[in-house]
Amino acid sequence: MRASAGLQDLLKRSGVVIGALLLAACSAPRQEPPDAAAGKAFKVVTTFLPITLFTRAVAGDCATVIPLIPANTGPHDFQARPGDLTALRQARVLVKNGLEMEGFLDKLVASAGNPQLKVIDSSRGVVTLDTEHHDDGHGEEQSHGHGHEHGAVNPHIWLDPLRAMQQVETIRDGLIKADPSCAEGYRRNAAAFTAQLKQLNSEIAGQLKPYRGKTFVAFHDFAPYFAQRYGLKAEYLVDVPEINPSPADLQRVATAVKSSQLKALLSEPQEGNRSFNALAKDLGVKVVVFDPMETATEEASRDPSTYLKLMRRNAADLRQAFGQ
Repeated sequence: MRASAGLQDLLKRSGVVIGALLLAACSAPRQEPPDAAAGKAFKVVTTFLPITLFTRAVAGDCATVIPLIPANTGPHDFQARPGDLTALRQARVLVKNGLEMEGFLDKLVASAGNPQLKVIDSSRGVVTLDTEHHDDGHGEEQSHGHGHEHGAVNPHIWLDPLRAMQQVETIRDGLIKADPSCAEGYRRNAAAFTAQLKQLNSEIAGQLKPYRGKTFVAFHDFAPYFAQRYGLKAEYLVDVPEINPSPADLQRVATAVKSSQLKALLSEPQEGNRSFNALAKDLGVKVVVFDPMETATEEASRDPSTYLKLMRRNAADLRQAFGQ
């Protein structure tokens, strides 16, 4: 069946229109997805959760923040992947906690071979506390040969909101120096977040004031800065989470719990150490959570307010440990 002359003319003209549209589509700039466009921004690599949260708070829309360590992995458990070298080669800035918390980092940065990479050590200028090592009952300090022990200085400075404020300000200054084109944005973002940190500190100080001088017990040695800030004393079972406690460790903590009349021991969210749970049962106390923020969900790691939420929850759980 032949098409009428009018229909043939319409088809011919339609072909011309379609061809023109295809030609225009091929020559027009390709619209990139939001993630690809964001990837062209000033790139900043961070190490683990609190540093990622602080850097995201300061960076805002000025930079793309790329965590080196997955949100659900702590710095002690990190295993480098080939993609990490690529991230470091493409980044302009690397932000770290420092104080030997990221013991793997120096070799990784050297392997990346990026001479343009600026490293921001967020611990710079922060007053630190020495790591307290306990005798294991045989005249030796607690080390257990795991190779994961903290160095001479305790690195958990981010658990003190005012020290965290110093970290945020150091990150701000480093980003301004590396990317002066967005200096005003970095200043504005940092000011907003440090104001929230000041408010957080005031809240927690008021809540914990009735317990000044009391001792609490955590599974690993993450709490001395928090304890110092709020006039408390922190005891711990092991230096870092990977270590198994010795009988001397268990006896030392049992003595501390009995003398301080604690109602609960503090365990990390991801910690399921049987000896710690068994100790709590033997002492007739509960186990409540205190989150040192070394890991989180991927979603939580994208939101700087995660730090504020978890610190408020930690203060509430600590009051529970004191028997409120």
